[in-house]
Amino acid sequence: MGERYVCIHAHFYQPPRENPWLDTVEPEASAAPYHDWNERVAAECYTPNAAAPVIDELGQVTRVLNNYSHLSFNVGPTLLSWMERRAPDTYAAILEADRLSRERFSGHGSALAQPYNHLIMPLATARDRRTQVVWGIRDFVWRFGRQPEGMWLPETAVDLDTLEALADGGVRFTILAPHQAAAVRRPPDGDWQGVGGGRIDPRRAYIQRLPSGREIALFFYDGEASRAVAFEPLLEDGESFVRRLETTVPAEGLEPSLIHIATDGETYGHHHAAGEVALAFALSNFAGSPEARLTNYGEFLERHPPRHEVRIEEGTSWSCAHGVERWRSDCGCSTGERPEWSQAWRGPLRESLDELATALAGAFETEGESFLRDPWRARDEYIDVILDRSPGRTAEFISRHGEQLAAQESRNPALKLLEMQRHAMLMFTSCGWFFDDPAGIETRQVLLYAGRALDLAENMGLEAAREAFLTSLEGVRSNREEVGDGRHIFTSAVAATRVTSVDVGVQAAADALFGTREASDYGPLFSVRLLNRRPVPMSTGRVVAGRLQVTSNLEEEELAVCFATARAHDAGIQGGLALTGAVEWRQDDPPLKGDDCREKELLLAESLHRGADPTSVLRQVYPLRIFTQDDLRPDGRARVEELFSEAGAESKAPAEG
Repeated sequence: MGERYVCIHAHFYQPPRENPWLDTVEPEASAAPYHDWNERVAAECYTPNAAAPVIDELGQVTRVLNNYSHLSFNVGPTLLSWMERRAPDTYAAILEADRLSRERFSGHGSALAQPYNHLIMPLATARDRRTQVVWGIRDFVWRFGRQPEGMWLPETAVDLDTLEALADGGVRFTILAPHQAAAVRRPPDGDWQGVGGGRIDPRRAYIQRLPSGREIALFFYDGEASRAVAFEPLLEDGESFVRRLETTVPAEGLEPSLIHIATDGETYGHHHAAGEVALAFALSNFAGSPEARLTNYGEFLERHPPRHEVRIEEGTSWSCAHGVERWRSDCGCSTGERPEWSQAWRGPLRESLDELATALAGAFETEGESFLRDPWRARDEYIDVILDRSPGRTAEFISRHGEQLAAQESRNPALKLLEMQRHAMLMFTSCGWFFDDPAGIETRQVLLYAGRALDLAENMGLEAAREAFLTSLEGVRSNREEVGDGRHIFTSAVAATRVTSVDVGVQAAADALFGTREASDYGPLFSVRLLNRRPVPMSTGRVVAGRLQVTSNLEEEELAVCFATARAHDAGIQGGLALTGAVEWRQDDPPLKGDDCREKELLLAESLHRGADPTSVLRQVYPLRIFTQDDLRPDGRARVEELFSEAGAESKAPAEG
């Protein structure tokens, strides 16, 4: 009898959710009571799977299992980036699980790579396919410390060009759905046999020969078993889960047999509550079973190289019955929550973003040649800067891609162009088309990436693309009449989300009323230095004034401002910013002029002492931006409100800092 193996693959992924101007995730009301959906799914799934209880027939916990160390799994690079910052213990457990899996599975790690931001590879340009694979691999090596053997394809969307991109990156294998196989044969002389409609035997590995002459191994997961795990109540009972997998592989047969399933990783805990417990039971059972040995794909390939050849069905995916139409047309696929709604908006959205991407690519190539030896190679390697935005890393990147970039006036435009291209790829993240209406948070997110790309383009003097893009978005119609079209969705979303150095200065000025914040609290794209901070006498509350500096870490540009922030008893805050430099007091009193922040503080103190209205004074002395707490970003506003609560009715001015 042939050997029997079991492999469970979990695809862990959330769409990138960061505010593109801050590179941090802001509150998402639909995820309440959690801050955002990443945090919610982490609490329900990612963290529990790192320490899942194994429960025996008496209901006793016999051990705690890091499920990741026994699975085959991939975690989207953008999700790992979030975990590294916001769920570091879970992140560390996932990295450790890959190390442990190498010990368990003959040196083959269980973690797979993924194209960087989950775009639909067959719909991407050749350059984007290449960069997505390069970024996915470099991100993987950065985190896991080894080259990936396999790569999970977003939505398992595949064609030969996509497989060529994987093979070009040194990827040995990927995993597909059974209906994505067209025909198989036993080389060299076997006849091709059609296996369309999911009729391929999933128990072995296959070789796909590519037009370039290269080849890549393919696994086709067991569709029926995978659907049962994802959509039936199997995970309510770990023993039922085990029996379902055991009965999938018949005991007879001389060839080695692999039963393997693939589902969203969120199945285990988020979609099915306590699913990680059933998974831990199954993994523990198979880890000690003499009947069906637990393995991963890399180990199975080494032990049992493919002896059959396959031809794929091109332009297919695991989540669209019409190929890849879900991401470019009203094909009929939807979540089913609002069956009366149309998805006719998907085509115009794809066309609008395709046209914008083409315009941005042309601008990148033309402008980039002024600063970069090879703009597209530089884009492929820009992932090194994304992973580590420290000045040393950026300087090393710049030294590799053009001596002319050593000049500050040259390196800033180059970094802006590269960041523009990063957002031009992020705007194709698959979730933007997956759901039922363009007003949803997923589609709004891809439009925000487009907005950030356009802002960066305009910073470079490339203004023409915006109006053409806005006009094209008029064809993107929401199913909700009150929402309107894509142009309105885009402009309202960008207006509510865009953040500038001045906005960061406003938050820093508000924080200064209560104390100081670490520079990192303002997100990875901005740093703040509170240069000085002094109390200003005020009889009915507290006031601080001083000077601060905001640095845009991407553009390497600095904004120096004077600030003042006031809070009256039992009231909100109000404040203002002014550029450092001369100020003229424009009331009936004789004009007073000052040349720095200290002079502005004195003017403010004198006016408040005379009983002047604080709002009027702020408008005249700090005219760059007047603000209240309602003008803060959601997280900043929540923090200030928390500090209000802690401060209570205290009116004593803070100590000089």
